[in-house]
Amino acid sequence: MVSWDDKLDRLLGAKSGNALESALGLITVGDLLRHYPRRYAERGELTRIADLELGEHVSIMAEVRSCTTRNMASRPGTITEAIITDGRAQLSLTFFKQKYLQTKLLPGTTGMFSGKVSRYKDKLQLTHPDYKLVGDEEDGAALQEFASGLIPIYPATKELQTWTIANCVRQILDQWDGVADPVPEEMLAEAELSGLSEALRRIHQPNSWAEVTLARNRLKWDEALALQLVFAQRRHSAISRPAPVCPLKDGGVAAAFDEVLPFTLTDGQREVGELISADMSTDHPMNLLLQGEVGSGKTLVALRAMLQAVDAGRQAAMLAPTEVLAGQHARSLREMLGELARDGELGAPEVATRITLLTGAMGAKERKQALLDAASGAAGIVIGTHALIQDRVSFADLGLVVVDEQHRFGVEQRDALRTRAAGGGSPHILVMTATPIPRTVAMTVYGDLKVAALRELPKGRSPISTSVVPVAEKPAWLDRVWQRIREEVAKGHQAYVVCPRIGEVEGEEDEAPPKKKSKSAKDSKEPKEPKGGESDRRPPVAVMDVAPGLARGPLRGLRIGALHGKLPTDEKDAVMRAFGDGELDVLVATTVVEVGVNVPNATVMVIMDADRFGVSQLHQLRGRVGRGSAAGLCLLVSEIPANTSTRQRLEAVAATTDGFELARLDLELRREGDILGSAQSGTRSALKMLSLLQDEDVIEAARVAADDVVTADPELLSHPGLAGMVSDLIHEEHAEFLEKT
Repeated sequence: MVSWDDKLDRLLGAKSGNALESALGLITVGDLLRHYPRRYAERGELTRIADLELGEHVSIMAEVRSCTTRNMASRPGTITEAIITDGRAQLSLTFFKQKYLQTKLLPGTTGMFSGKVSRYKDKLQLTHPDYKLVGDEEDGAALQEFASGLIPIYPATKELQTWTIANCVRQILDQWDGVADPVPEEMLAEAELSGLSEALRRIHQPNSWAEVTLARNRLKWDEALALQLVFAQRRHSAISRPAPVCPLKDGGVAAAFDEVLPFTLTDGQREVGELISADMSTDHPMNLLLQGEVGSGKTLVALRAMLQAVDAGRQAAMLAPTEVLAGQHARSLREMLGELARDGELGAPEVATRITLLTGAMGAKERKQALLDAASGAAGIVIGTHALIQDRVSFADLGLVVVDEQHRFGVEQRDALRTRAAGGGSPHILVMTATPIPRTVAMTVYGDLKVAALRELPKGRSPISTSVVPVAEKPAWLDRVWQRIREEVAKGHQAYVVCPRIGEVEGEEDEAPPKKKSKSAKDSKEPKEPKGGESDRRPPVAVMDVAPGLARGPLRGLRIGALHGKLPTDEKDAVMRAFGDGELDVLVATTVVEVGVNVPNATVMVIMDADRFGVSQLHQLRGRVGRGSAAGLCLLVSEIPANTSTRQRLEAVAATTDGFELARLDLELRREGDILGSAQSGTRSALKMLSLLQDEDVIEAARVAADDVVTADPELLSHPGLAGMVSDLIHEEHAEFLEKT
């Protein structure tokens, strides 16, 4: 009998078992059977070549149109080039020193081709792809076996092809007797779902699309239910702890602040403020996610909530992801409060409070004073980075925790402040994000939080126009980019130039090491034979290269500064202060300026290698301009060719400034694992079947079912199968999934 936890190397042999482990991290029978097909192909159905993504490893069904061989001009050997087609578009296959392929890749032959999509002379190609030909007795046996049904196409790698994975799955299923179903029979019956063993067989070896649908329905339910059980337990645990009551007070600092506000709150700010105020007035901990457009006024809403905590005799802590943002928040909140932030100073109003900044890079004397202000209660509001989470940081009476840009923090980091309230209770939690997310993502990723949204922008916000600058097709447009910056500076305005990489300084933002300059493949007469792991893309541009290049070249004579996350704190503060005070015309920076930076005089944002950023990140960056009376301009510079999905993504960002619409697009374009943080952690995604956009009904039903189960059995003691699903989700291998939400 083959069990769920049996090792693959014992059942398949060391060669196959080691290949599955090294290429995909699959060790046990359960791992392999949970490695679901990405899609299915039918005999005669060809893959749409136009949908291929540059840099992606693909397995496609296509027909050979032609195959030719020629001698290389610059060195010994031959190049064999085959053209394959789906009937609408073509793709080139390039092989080096394999002349014999002319006799195999015959015109009219259909096969499966697997490799990494690259570009040569503005055309997509696969270099040295693996292949299996339909009808070939030697190479096509695996395909022929499925010829009468559906061919599963698995997520694969260069080292392990989809047809090899299919063969391994087939061998295991021939020996496998099934697995105990973790979901109670009555729950399956109510949801009209099949058994787990049946679903796993159908997903790998379906005879029809109807069987695929039945299998997917069951496997989606399992993923949704496991996630919702985790969050149901978290919600139950949160409400079981008492929270400090922070009622709204007349005549306090909050009321005094509202009286001096130089503008009227938007309807959304007022409504969300009332919701927060009511939640903070109870002894149940508030757990609220506030999402909203860039510039919708979330910080103002958070400040009013913090002042309500201060009026109740308690403290508020604000957690920011970077020192730049923490310092910016401290300065902007002090400016907004004015005299109301000068508690302890001569002439300060009686209701005033004090704002203290605490970061890991502060000097010993400053840090000691900040820690004392927090512990003694002298500071009503404490703003800081991860330094606030450290055990040695204590508060006199913490009533509210505000977490800015939640996606930069993990659940455990948020929980580190949840136990800091006096008496061991839980402070109220207000989580903010300027990256709007669809409701299904909120239910799945932020399932332990109530969600509120700010969609309305304050009056007076200037419009932002966005354009793509396709420098590969129109290189002269880049010159026009620098001219536009000069024009804006001449009007007295300022500009940002954002780069994906730092450059000479190594660190988290330094995504790729610089390479020596070489002749590009586009300029070469022949395609370059790839070496192991070599990418055909140049490294992304870097701050430390772009800033001096602009100063010597197209922006010569302008005052240019450089900013990135690895600068010493005092240098970062000095650069930001100089830019904010108008002492710099152009700030060349990494994404350290993505959130919270507010310079109303900046009107131009140039994003270099814009294709290296996600949709939401581009929207965030764009929000740094148009914050004053003058209109904003965002220019997305990219070498990606037209009619690719990446270019379409950039065009979509240029077409709308609606963050909620872009959030949905972002989810459609990105893999679910990226949304959940598995890409950053390097682990496999917890969601392999569930679609956060298309399966709202499944997520909602699983949420209701999970709440019912946890209400009756919080520890799942009477539901060992469900407890096992939860532990599988959050065991060490997937721990990072929850920590990245």
